[in-house]
Amino acid sequence: MNKIEDLRRRKAELELGGGQKRIDDQHAKGKLTARERLAILFDEGSFVEMDTFVHHRCHNFGMADVKAPGDGVVTGYGTVDGRLVFAYAQDFTVLGGSLGEYHAEKIVKIQNMALKMGAPIVGLNDSGGARIQEGVNSLSGFGKIFYNNTISSGVIPQISVIMGPCAGGAVYSPAIMDFVFMVDKTSQMFITGPQVIKTVTGEDISHEALGGAMTHNSISGVAHFIGKDDEDTLRQVRELLSYLPSNNLEKAPVYSSNDDVNRIIPELNEIIPENPNKAYDMYEIIRKIADDGGLFDVMPYYAKNIITCYIRLNGQTVGVVANQPKFAAGCLDINASDKAARFVRRCDAFNIPLLTIVDVPGFLPGTGQEHGGIIRHGAKLLYAFCEATVPKVTMIVRKAYGGAYIGMCNKELGADMVFAWPSAEIAVMGAEGAANIVFRNDIQNAEDPVAKRKEKIAEYEEKFNNPYRAAEMGYVDDVIEPATSRQRIISAFDMLESKRESLPPKKHGNIPL
Repeated sequence: MNKIEDLRRRKAELELGGGQKRIDDQHAKGKLTARERLAILFDEGSFVEMDTFVHHRCHNFGMADVKAPGDGVVTGYGTVDGRLVFAYAQDFTVLGGSLGEYHAEKIVKIQNMALKMGAPIVGLNDSGGARIQEGVNSLSGFGKIFYNNTISSGVIPQISVIMGPCAGGAVYSPAIMDFVFMVDKTSQMFITGPQVIKTVTGEDISHEALGGAMTHNSISGVAHFIGKDDEDTLRQVRELLSYLPSNNLEKAPVYSSNDDVNRIIPELNEIIPENPNKAYDMYEIIRKIADDGGLFDVMPYYAKNIITCYIRLNGQTVGVVANQPKFAAGCLDINASDKAARFVRRCDAFNIPLLTIVDVPGFLPGTGQEHGGIIRHGAKLLYAFCEATVPKVTMIVRKAYGGAYIGMCNKELGADMVFAWPSAEIAVMGAEGAANIVFRNDIQNAEDPVAKRKEKIAEYEEKFNNPYRAAEMGYVDDVIEPATSRQRIISAFDMLESKRESLPPKKHGNIPL
């Protein structure tokens, strides 16, 4: 056998990972292999594998005779829609994808290359966790990965895709990264598994209920997206990458659109209900404004009272933060504040302009919120908007009351342009509550307190619960016809294209975590 044939044979063996039987087992679970996943993620034929021949050096516990092709992880680079992307994919067919010393070193190398090249990195996680046989070396490997995750944060997009088990210390790398995808029914994340929990606390819970995809998408907020299977999840990753720049020194790619920037939307003139307490779907407003009605929803199942999503306006990526009146009346609460704050900081880090659409009656009241630290969590959102230097446009469509009005990026929090619809109500509180305080004596002393209260509520609404008082004082730049919203927002972002704003020199701020 000549050397060329020997090379081909060696690579063919390595590409089989843990062997055909384990590949078949992986398929039987509804999961693809590491290389099959990478083939879907990257443009056809573009993936270039690195460190194919790396092997573990462990001799403990009978490991000397254990073959581990690639040490259980496939690393390399390629293109997604023609743009450079780095990736690693843990191979569950090789030692359960467990992380050993050289497994970690392969990931660390690809992380360093992604940072050096200023390109996104995607991690496909499918692992049994730290390789016990390698002891502290495997833990050291996790530490190196976490460090690189942190150093790269805000410099290059980091995307984690959970496609199998992810337990113990392994969960912290995804948590540090920018986005976490999970595959429904086949992926889990938890610090301690069901068996440990049952032993320690007596609590009996399944893997899926404890750390399944929907659990983390809807309850914990650890994950941002869910896919129905491996293919669907990786398709979503490709779509997300299309909205993001390659690094913090670039802007997101611009896509051509035939959607007229001056398109008038008459339906928006009628979308706000006459009854101020009646709900409507904020997604309808966002879709009507966006190019071709498209949006990419981030954390759609978590804290549904606030929407965070990417859209395109005139082909350019814009991050949207919007209250959702269909859930908790669009109030800000602990989870909504956290969700929105992280989204705002992510957009700011990667030069993505922010559009805030406001219909907020206030912060959610209750002892649960107060004792849970709504003050601290709400402050995160204020902090995030204040710190963001990207172009910021705010549009108030209905309620904008009290501290929540400020928290949704008003003029003083750095909004470059603030628009309001004629239906906007900008005030310290709603008319009914305000009338009870401002006109308390008048109501109490009236012959007909009920009628007097109605009269004073109407008086307050006329004088204060409208956008014109705020516009008179320059807190609102213009009151616009809803139908012209798309046109006016795009015009504002075009004007703000050359915005330059810098913060005072400092090591870093102290966000109220």
